[in-house]
Amino acid sequence: MTAVDSQGGAVSGGLDAESRQMVVDTVRQLRKRLLTREKVLEFDKKEIFPEDVVREMLGPEIGLQLLFIPEEYGGMGGGARDCHEVIREMCKICLGVGTAFFAVQLGADPVLVGATEAQKEKWLGAIAEGNTLVGYAVTEANAGSNLAALRTKAEPVTDSDGNVTGYTINGTKQFISNGGYADYVTVLANTPEGPSFFIVEKGTPGFVQGKGEEKHGIRASNTSPLSFTDVVVPVGNLIGGVPGQGLKQANQVFGYTRLMVASMALGTVENAMEIAIAYARERIQFGSPLSEKQGYTHKLIVPHAVRLAAANAYIEDIAHRLDSGEAELQVEGSMGKLFTTEAANNAADACVQALGGYGYINEYEVEKIRRDVKITCIYEGTSEVQQNIVSTFRWKKTRKTKGAFYNAIAEEMASLHAEHDNIGARFYGLAAKALNVLIDRVHEKRLVRQQHVMFVLADTMTWVEVGASMARKAARLTGAGDARAEEFRAMSRIFANEVSQTVVRNSLNILSGSGAFGPDVLGDFMAETSCDGLTDSYRNVIQDMDKVTDILFER
Repeated sequence: MTAVDSQGGAVSGGLDAESRQMVVDTVRQLRKRLLTREKVLEFDKKEIFPEDVVREMLGPEIGLQLLFIPEEYGGMGGGARDCHEVIREMCKICLGVGTAFFAVQLGADPVLVGATEAQKEKWLGAIAEGNTLVGYAVTEANAGSNLAALRTKAEPVTDSDGNVTGYTINGTKQFISNGGYADYVTVLANTPEGPSFFIVEKGTPGFVQGKGEEKHGIRASNTSPLSFTDVVVPVGNLIGGVPGQGLKQANQVFGYTRLMVASMALGTVENAMEIAIAYARERIQFGSPLSEKQGYTHKLIVPHAVRLAAANAYIEDIAHRLDSGEAELQVEGSMGKLFTTEAANNAADACVQALGGYGYINEYEVEKIRRDVKITCIYEGTSEVQQNIVSTFRWKKTRKTKGAFYNAIAEEMASLHAEHDNIGARFYGLAAKALNVLIDRVHEKRLVRQQHVMFVLADTMTWVEVGASMARKAARLTGAGDARAEEFRAMSRIFANEVSQTVVRNSLNILSGSGAFGPDVLGDFMAETSCDGLTDSYRNVIQDMDKVTDILFER
């Protein structure tokens, strides 16, 4: 059946809504048997990697890994939207177990995008059969996200005629999810032609899977160092059969994999929000429930619920584009990861605060979630790495298109505002226009050389683009007469106010704080961009927060 996305259009990849829901329901059933609340807390407390549980999830009776494997290799052929929903649901149960599951997909990605047909049939087929744990062995102690700095080497082995018959791998890898238990790992190593991916199987002489790290969070996952000492693999284990393609293969999936980390963060903290909301309905303080008090709802719950809704709208937008066959979405993946993981991290902190002393106690789960979700701001590239990617590439795109990129968003928002004047689209459009001018000012003064300025710019770019997705979703739900439309309209207006604040604050930071501009520049900027109009976004924002509170707490 042709998959139809939430945007209402057919997509080239993915499942139909009914099949996707079936997989999501399967994940929810795990909470009743394999991953009960008591077991999850025990895994965390005792730092247990539940290998038997993870393998059962991959086994023939459940087979969750079939979701991301193409049909021709024995899988279901799920797309980005499907994986977003399933990973999000799994991480609502436990991010540690979700990390173990995602690591299988991550380890398979080089095979999916770069392998020969014979390699895909062998290695993807092994995953589909349900008896294979996989790891993605790229990170090194002194390289981190800088893949060009990796030191692991793969020297070709030749026969008497000079033909390459295999490779000898030497080096170490650090922080590898599933590393201590993986049946095979996809390893990035330098060949004479450049970085290349290899498959190394468990038990290969010289391949040592180290002891798991003791971690702050995600204690139900395994994170291990790997070492390779004269590890010989046959030439058939070079992914794609052509050396030097490793960085290209890695970059092909960054847009997708980083978006999935956003999904993981989103699901994890949604669980914490549900706990905090339920607690507030029951907890009586000074004669009334906490859910009746703005000091609780408007500070600790509603702003975070709005940002998470915006994050989900953006993830859905980018997943739709991926499933429609669009390529080169690395920047969008970075934006999704940056915004969602930072929003989730802050929301988790607020949930601990919301439960007071109980929030600090293991039994109530939110302290575990708070420890767990922090890793999403770190693995698959830290937030700072994402800021660097976003600011650099969006600055270049803005200059290359002579402002057309953000002007297009501004025009789209103006059109949405003409159709729906109650979703905040006007302010998203004004914000996009102001951002365009700000990028020009930064370029003119060569402030792109200042990392702090570029990071501030990255945050501004990200909030504006996430806001545009929020407006699109609010308009879509309104047009469809969806029952959630009123909630999303109010949330979009609230988020429009936050985007407006972000643009004004960050513009002041750069224009006044950098020391590169004269005293008249700020006034000229405000006039040129109609930035003063962004202050109108405050109108009725507290009433909108009241409305969202009524819906969230079912008052």
